[in-house]
Amino acid sequence: MKSIIAEPGEAGVERTYSVRWALTSLSLSMLLPSLGTSIANVGLPSLARAFNASFQDVQWIVLAYLLAITTLIVSVGRLGDVTGRRRLLLIGILLFTLASVLCGLAPTLWLMIAARALQGLGAAIMMALTMAFVGETVPKARTGSAMGLLGTMSAFGTALGPSLGGLAIASFGWPAIFLVNVPLGIATFVLAYRYLPDDIGGQKQKDRAGFDTVGTLLLALTLSAYALAMTIGHGSFGLSNMALLFAAGLGAALFVFAEVRTASPLIQLAVFRNRVLTGSLAMNALVSTVMMATLVVAPFYLSRALGLNEALVGAVMSIGPVISILSGVPAGRLVDRLDAPLVIATGLVAMAIGSIALAVLPGIAGYIAAIAVLTPGYQLFQAANNTAVMADVPADQRGVLSGMLNLSRNLGLITGASVMGAIFAQASVTSEIAAAHPEAVHSGMQITFGVAAALIAIALTIAAGTCRRRTNSEGE
Repeated sequence: MKSIIAEPGEAGVERTYSVRWALTSLSLSMLLPSLGTSIANVGLPSLARAFNASFQDVQWIVLAYLLAITTLIVSVGRLGDVTGRRRLLLIGILLFTLASVLCGLAPTLWLMIAARALQGLGAAIMMALTMAFVGETVPKARTGSAMGLLGTMSAFGTALGPSLGGLAIASFGWPAIFLVNVPLGIATFVLAYRYLPDDIGGQKQKDRAGFDTVGTLLLALTLSAYALAMTIGHGSFGLSNMALLFAAGLGAALFVFAEVRTASPLIQLAVFRNRVLTGSLAMNALVSTVMMATLVVAPFYLSRALGLNEALVGAVMSIGPVISILSGVPAGRLVDRLDAPLVIATGLVAMAIGSIALAVLPGIAGYIAAIAVLTPGYQLFQAANNTAVMADVPADQRGVLSGMLNLSRNLGLITGASVMGAIFAQASVTSEIAAAHPEAVHSGMQITFGVAAALIAIALTIAAGTCRRRTNSEGE
């Protein structure tokens, strides 16, 4: 897209708006949060040594980042709707970049964790508003391609993190895994400031004054309780987990009560009457649960059941992200050419086949063949589902709905890591999975991905119901 349009900037200065460069800035805004997630994992052993801390303590470097994103992503999406998405996105990029500097310079573990939470806030803003901006920068006929590109950049960031992090630590030490974000963040900020269009029409002062602070706080506390319930306990589900789940349920009830009574709710609860939207969010959570299962279970299956060394495990596991990178843009283009519901169903069928293949196909060749079917199916689903949700959203709701899409994905990832990991451990009949017998691990793999196939079947049922409702509404 080579067209360049002159638009007035904030102080009467003319800014050039290029669709191509705007998409470049949005792509980097999607790349950095995913890179921030995966690059830290590889540094945990080095950080444990540097801060003389236990593995459980340094895990909070990853957990604080994920919790910040999960608990705040809907709120910052709504804040962008009422105060201006371009302004808030620039603040998010700047916050992410400055927090990366603080992480690299942190003298203690707890300051590092605090800086990572701040970095997670910046990442939440970037993730929520990047998809919301697609409707303002890309013609509707090319929305699917843009969503596919953003999916590719997210996969690329996830795949790049471990290798880039390992190289950075080996060359410059652990601070480099955070400081590497700084030049990328500066470049993203400059491109976004220069090329993203101004907020359409501006926001009314009454909307700004009416931001739902109580709802924001209740939702953040509710999501924090749920995320902690799914992550603490190291695989066991005890009294603390149950208390946190109860707190999450109570918080959800209070949130609904508060939203009904406020004039400017964080989430318009009426949107949940739209069965197409609720179906898309549910499918997104189910699919993310299954994808996280591949990341949690695969290392143990490849090492314990198939006997691969660490280098080969890393090489085999990199195949999935590489396929994601290669299939993201073609998936988006397919969405532009076909109806999104058809592509959603196609992607889910491919994921079901891939899940069954992971359960029944033996050996490295079977694993690779299954991943080669599962991963493109995931990219097809993501591009089509995101397009279906965001295509006809009113401009003043794009941020919050983009945040809800990302929230459903994050809740699926957290649930997948906890629940699917627990299923795998129970199915392997061992309390210490790293010492399990190969036959037990293979049995655990079969049961886990049998459950995964059932989850995808549920998603397919939802997709079929959604398609019927869409057809009926069009017929009327």
